[in-house]
Amino acid sequence: MIIKNCKILVDGKLKKVNIQINGSRIGKITSDEIKDISDGEIIDLKGKIVLPGLIDPHVHFREPGLVNKEDFLSGSLAAAKGGITTVLDMPNTVPPTLTVKLLDDKRKLASKSVVNYGFHFGSSKNNLPEIKKVKGVASVKIFMDLTTGDMKIDDKAVLDVMRNSKVVTVHAEGENVKKAVSLINKTKNHLYLCHISTKQEIDYLRKNKASNVSVEVTPHHLFLTTKDEKRLKAYGKMKPGLKSHEDQEALWQAIKEGIVDTVGTDHAPHTIEEKEKNGPYGVPGVETMLPLLLDAVNKKRLSLADVQRLCCENPASIFGIKGKGHIKEGYDADLTVVDMNKIEKVVSDKLLTKSGWSQFEGKLLKGWPVMTIVNGNIVYDNGLVLDIKAKEVKYGIS
Repeated sequence: MIIKNCKILVDGKLKKVNIQINGSRIGKITSDEIKDISDGEIIDLKGKIVLPGLIDPHVHFREPGLVNKEDFLSGSLAAAKGGITTVLDMPNTVPPTLTVKLLDDKRKLASKSVVNYGFHFGSSKNNLPEIKKVKGVASVKIFMDLTTGDMKIDDKAVLDVMRNSKVVTVHAEGENVKKAVSLINKTKNHLYLCHISTKQEIDYLRKNKASNVSVEVTPHHLFLTTKDEKRLKAYGKMKPGLKSHEDQEALWQAIKEGIVDTVGTDHAPHTIEEKEKNGPYGVPGVETMLPLLLDAVNKKRLSLADVQRLCCENPASIFGIKGKGHIKEGYDADLTVVDMNKIEKVVSDKLLTKSGWSQFEGKLLKGWPVMTIVNGNIVYDNGLVLDIKAKEVKYGIS
């Protein structure tokens, strides 16, 4: 495949290039014209911008056990439509991913994914032997607060897990953020704090975040507040919950200061019927994250380099994902083409997630993904999603 007349970020500035893809990898990036190849596809992007394929480090694709909400096929189709080429799936399924055997079972289920995938392994009070022998995972997930799946563990178990995991992702809120940072400092390992949402947490991290601590924020905390929760009702319920405008502004400031390392969707879908009946915590997000961020770029709240850093480069670096996160020769051909001038509303009827709704319903956004390439294959092209199977990612540090 040859991708002609596109723009990529080079040292923070857009540069016009042509990209040659050989099989599943990027073969050549050049400002010169690439000679046509007789047996390959030629795509003229006419000046559109190409980002490295986005990596969503935090999804709940609900398989096994909760496939009425989502599964690896539906969730990955939605991710492809949203410009995401790699997802890392969380362990609080039914049953939770607490053993190597259950992880192997999940790997088989995930093989139908159309975007690349990886897994976070679960932790419990008594699965330390499994944690010690598990291989090929992004991290071990610790729940220090109650959330979907009831996998919360106590302080002693938390420290045991941290000591035996090179990377730990943690659901921690409020005082538990401080506790998580304190505990990781007793080890030589890396802490990834999921969905940080308050000014108090940011103020603490501004003073206490070391190089072995990474911070994630979500689109719903960046673009919604408690005022929206009143309007959305059950559709605005998630863990952690929506916060004040002051908290929201603290997150944006933390992005500017480099305290925030990634944006992850925490894609946690539930059906409309479930939301209407008992309002479980969780919202979808893979289809709207990039349009929301691109709209923020158009409004000068972010730069395109910020989006690439938060959604491509940093997730690949933090979790040691090989061959991804950058547009470089020899890297995987995971690419997201965006049209910064495309204006469109978020419409639930057009979503591919099984949940069939969005907390951003009706929001008019400028800047949308228009093509998604995974391992050199076009899986999304201006509304058309192709069912081309992807593969599990490999790590350099696990």
